[in-house]
Amino acid sequence: MNILIIGSQGFIGKHCVKYFTQKGHFVQQAGISPANGEQNYTCLAKENTNFEQLFIPHKFDVCINASGSANVAFSFKNPFIDFKLNVANVSKMLDAIYKHNTGCKFINFSSAAVYGNPQYLPIDELHPKLPISPYGVHKRQSENLLYEYSKFFGLKTLSLRVFSAYGEGLKKQLFWDLYKKGIASNTVELFGTGNETRDFIYIQDLIQATELIINKASFNGNAINIANGNEDSIKKVTTTFFQNYQPETKIKFTGNSKIGDPVNWKADISKLLALGYQQSTSLEDGLLNYTKWLKELN
Repeated sequence: MNILIIGSQGFIGKHCVKYFTQKGHFVQQAGISPANGEQNYTCLAKENTNFEQLFIPHKFDVCINASGSANVAFSFKNPFIDFKLNVANVSKMLDAIYKHNTGCKFINFSSAAVYGNPQYLPIDELHPKLPISPYGVHKRQSENLLYEYSKFFGLKTLSLRVFSAYGEGLKKQLFWDLYKKGIASNTVELFGTGNETRDFIYIQDLIQATELIINKASFNGNAINIANGNEDSIKKVTTTFFQNYQPETKIKFTGNSKIGDPVNWKADISKLLALGYQQSTSLEDGLLNYTKWLKELN
């Protein structure tokens, strides 16, 4: 296959590049950072990005959009920038495919943030979309764009609603925050009570799920949950993290909620399982791999 990965220098993007290259596919990379030795890389303008230039010289079987912002706090401080990165740019990508490469399958990494605080667990793809952050709203808007281009223009599109992805290379969100706070102090203070829950998926499982979807899913403008169908408490995963990384660390929860964060998440992954997905890395093993990577940074 010929695969285009937009946002190839980000966390998910880098892992996509490595995985699909090792599988023998031609991978074209694109992003806004200058080239750093990458093969088949196009540096895109940060403002007024022209995505058409990617589709004129090549015809792709698959385009994976791993670009955009994935930071809830940032979306509250910079809602317009978050909109441009997560909605306007997706619109430009879809338009470029419509003009130059209509046979290309388009995958956009969305987020479980589109659901907000769930009305029931586990959360299936038909759950009401009631986001509680600008980020969640923008991801929902990007999903609407994929549906529009599928229904009215016949493009092959699919949104992947990623729950809590983690793994080597991730430099944001919960586990990176634990790492940074653990360096600064032996007592780590966190929002919430610790009883809040998330559905974690290790990066290699996410990439393998993406491959399954490319090969087996119907690209009809709809969405698929990307998770493991597990509900793990923040207290549990934080304890596991520090058992691996810095056992003497004390953990304190403030009880204060964090704006834009849901209380509980657990995904219904029936659609993903129907494609043949099987979890290959447990949370314990995934966190062990991640903390080993963190230790190599010091």
